[in-house]
Amino acid sequence: MKCKVLLLVLLLAGMACQAQNQIDKQGRRQGHWLKTDNQGAKVYEGTFVDGLETGTFTYFYPDGKVRIRNEYSVPGKICQHTVYDAEGNMLAKGTFNQKNRDGLWQFFSKKGKLLKITNYKMGVRHGEQVLFTSEGDTAEVSNWNDNHRHGRWWKRIGKKGYITATYVHGGIEGKMVEYDDNGNLVREGHYVNGDRQGAFRYYEDGQKVVEETWSKGVLRDKLVRLKVPEEMFVSVNDINFMVPQGKNKTLVYLPDGTKLLDEEEPERLYDHVGDGRFTLANKEARIMVATELIVGTTRDSEGREILSLDPMPDFVIYPDEDCVKMLKSLQMQKETIDAGGQFDFD
Repeated sequence: MKCKVLLLVLLLAGMACQAQNQIDKQGRRQGHWLKTDNQGAKVYEGTFVDGLETGTFTYFYPDGKVRIRNEYSVPGKICQHTVYDAEGNMLAKGTFNQKNRDGLWQFFSKKGKLLKITNYKMGVRHGEQVLFTSEGDTAEVSNWNDNHRHGRWWKRIGKKGYITATYVHGGIEGKMVEYDDNGNLVREGHYVNGDRQGAFRYYEDGQKVVEETWSKGVLRDKLVRLKVPEEMFVSVNDINFMVPQGKNKTLVYLPDGTKLLDEEEPERLYDHVGDGRFTLANKEARIMVATELIVGTTRDSEGREILSLDPMPDFVIYPDEDCVKMLKSLQMQKETIDAGGQFDFD
């Protein structure tokens, strides 16, 4: 009796194998298919009709867990596509149209949090895209046309702050503004054809502290606020030296010898000025020098190395090790250029 049962099982198994993975006379896959790898683990399983995927197609991890599930509404062309990680968490879902992402797609974290919503049109981003924070708040909203940002753009900065602008064919066009968590204006500016153009203003506590002037994406001038004690704006190109006077004041030297005592913290002024034109000559003393004024180094009467500047200020600057290394590097660059060679700044 047991032999007959075993024979029946083997016969049915053989019939099942013959019933799947069939190819018709035209070479088209037909019926139920089950593909396995060399170790016998399932790769995918589904049904073909005249060579086209039909119904549900499932792809597997080597341990048998579902990796991808495609549910076809139009055989071989349009399917609802869902992706899972090895633990069974859904990572993404959306529609494929002839192997192109099409329509609304959603992407998730391993913890099931929605990370991104993106709209596609036959493989390219087209329509609204929304990014989310780990807490579920909206992080960024952008609009796309043929894979280029086009339309309103909004991005969260901090908890309640944000920056917003309008894109046209991939470049910002018109006004850009940014606000902090308290609703105060942080910066504002204007773009033309994706390039900064005209005035860019930066604010702290509702007060303007920096104003830049741009022309076709090139920075032409930068004014920084000084409190002396009345408020005034000075171009960074008109500053030779900045020397801290304690923790809350900075002495600013102008080319004509004028000294302005800025009644703000040195670090705040340095942050406003930026390091594009200046060198930190001594970290401990926090002295900033316009790099173009540095001629080299010399020695004082005691043999200590000091900066040689043009023009020389009414004080002595003892460069630290980092400043000396920077000067040597600049000298090597100059010698290379003077020799007719090319220097790679990268």
